[in-house]
Amino acid sequence: MNAAVRAVVRMGIYVEAKVYFIYEGYEGMVDGGENIVEVTWESVSSILQVGGTVIGSARCKAFRTREGRLKAACNLVKCGITNLCVIGGDGSLTGANIFRTEWSGLLEELASQGEIDEEARKKYAYLNIVGMVGSIDNDFCGTDMTIGTDSALHRIIEVVDAIMTTAQSHQRTFVLEVMGRHCGYLALVSALACGADYVFIPEYPPEEGWEDHMCSRLSENRARKKRLNIIIVAEGAIDSNNQPITSEQVKDLVVQRLGYDTRVTILGHVQRGGTPSAFDRILASRMGVEAVLALLEATPETPACVVSLSGNQAVRLPLMECVQMTQDVQKAMDEKNFSDAVQLRGRSFQNNLNTYKLLSTKKTASELPTTNFNVAVLNVGAPAAGMNAAVRAAVRIGITEGHKMFAVTDGFEGFSKGQIKEISWGDVGGWTGQGGSILGTKRTLPAKHMEKIAEQMRNHTINALLVIGGFEAFESCLLLAEARSRFEEFCIPICIVPATISNNVPGTDLSIGADTSLNAIVETCDRIKLSASGTKRRVFIIETMGGYCGYLANMGALAAGADAAYIFEEKFDIRELQANVEHLTEKMKTSIQRGLVLRNENSSENYTTDFIYQLYSEEGKGVFDCRKNVLGHMQQGGAPSPFDRNFGTKISAKAVLWLSKKLKESYRRGEGRVFANTDDSVCLLGMRRRNLIFQPVIELKGDTDFEHRIPKETDRRF
Repeated sequence: MNAAVRAVVRMGIYVEAKVYFIYEGYEGMVDGGENIVEVTWESVSSILQVGGTVIGSARCKAFRTREGRLKAACNLVKCGITNLCVIGGDGSLTGANIFRTEWSGLLEELASQGEIDEEARKKYAYLNIVGMVGSIDNDFCGTDMTIGTDSALHRIIEVVDAIMTTAQSHQRTFVLEVMGRHCGYLALVSALACGADYVFIPEYPPEEGWEDHMCSRLSENRARKKRLNIIIVAEGAIDSNNQPITSEQVKDLVVQRLGYDTRVTILGHVQRGGTPSAFDRILASRMGVEAVLALLEATPETPACVVSLSGNQAVRLPLMECVQMTQDVQKAMDEKNFSDAVQLRGRSFQNNLNTYKLLSTKKTASELPTTNFNVAVLNVGAPAAGMNAAVRAAVRIGITEGHKMFAVTDGFEGFSKGQIKEISWGDVGGWTGQGGSILGTKRTLPAKHMEKIAEQMRNHTINALLVIGGFEAFESCLLLAEARSRFEEFCIPICIVPATISNNVPGTDLSIGADTSLNAIVETCDRIKLSASGTKRRVFIIETMGGYCGYLANMGALAAGADAAYIFEEKFDIRELQANVEHLTEKMKTSIQRGLVLRNENSSENYTTDFIYQLYSEEGKGVFDCRKNVLGHMQQGGAPSPFDRNFGTKISAKAVLWLSKKLKESYRRGEGRVFANTDDSVCLLGMRRRNLIFQPVIELKGDTDFEHRIPKETDRRF
């Protein structure tokens, strides 16, 4: 929430508007006085990394009455406030809309009582409202993600990862209760992100006889030498008769039926606390800017809107339509229309649920279809957190589709050497939370090994290829597509899933691994800023990875609240460097006596990190001193973030389903083989604004700057 508050304040000041804090929510608006305070640019410094909200929040009974709203209107008019940005849940946003519809009537009443004069009534005749949803439960319809959800998922996954080590040592079963009184999003996504054995959510209750089904699945997993069972329960979980399912009830069932050593962990309010994740900071910052723009563009006829996230894009939606949909979810659950409830939750929720169902249950051999297709999976390029989650999803979805799945170790180099073996459902158990690349990965392109790779494809009858990796993966598949005229073995469906911390792959706004890397950078920046708070008058220059792609530096600067970011895509010269030095010199005269500058490693051939450090040191003599940090390979992160686990899982599952479709389309029954030779049979699956789409690599070739290994069009990422 603090990132949203900061963005609204600074964007408001940037467009030369007066901006006010209203402390303690609607209660502060009703009480007025010192609760409504004009703020400056400095007022929101150093709050990005703080959890909760610095302006407070409170439930207010008075605001629910017309008398309370009358007082609130009077206090706003006295300050000349006619634009309101409300950050809260559906209750807060509904209250804001009621306030807006009553506004002219409230002002007339205040004028008749002599509280305001006629001139003020006319001047402040209209109130504009824009909402942003702050809720860790992600229980508001119309947005893929609410502010706070990703940070809550971080807390949950940190606990799950910690529990896994002790549970595996002692062969234990853990039942985790997470928040979500009316929405199962946290439970569902954390189950997907940690590969939980079972999950209970209110929107999709288990069918009658779930007790037998759950115990059967747990015992099957133990029989496969799995030492750990994880069951996740949303606090609002119910059965198909709308009766509560509690964590204690689940634990007692496991103990009585199976005799397993079982523990319950109730996470409670720890999920609300802690430092916000990089994703939440960036999301809230983007939403805050969009909210101010929406207020500036609003007219008396414009309906109140809420700023939402759709795919990778901030959008404005009618506030009350979203509120109505949110209320309809609860109504559907009360009436036991659970399929409607899932549908109303939106596309993102449905995708998560469908993917979890596909990955969590292993079908028996008799239940599986048999396609006789062999699909190979390999990692190419540098390691990226989330790669293993993507491999796990690919293997399990492939097996569910009836294919034989083969794992290739050490990329195309390993492929040429025949490092290919069949991989089973159980082989990828526990991979979701592992960092790096378990399969191993190399940057080697297939150019020098074409004949050997073709030979290995023949030897193992590989009918389709899933390549998970960065720019090298894109280049490699482009080479395979161009070599089809020489090697018929490459005339098969091929799909690339982008995975690189640099986020420099053409055809996608986002790559697996970038979120984990951003969190590592932001965590380091937070610590550095903290060290500067004691010494004062210090500027830190931090070099990030990314090659020629400035994504990490740019988004890291946004999430960490840096003073400047130098990236290759946005050319800078000595005049800009000088202007930034002058800005920092002026900043040292204020109460915020520290500076943070991020530089992408290849942002300039001549303006190196050392050059910028020496320039700042020389120009800042007597005003501030400088320190430099080259973050290096720690940016590749350890355990993948919840976002990367979830994104890797979903995008990889979608890629394998596409390969299945292409295999069926390109199978020549008369010849008994797969033959795919069209441009659209070698595709990259990428996030483009609001959708995941498949794009032929041949088409993406023209949009690529191969010299600098970046897309020619970069504005989508930033």
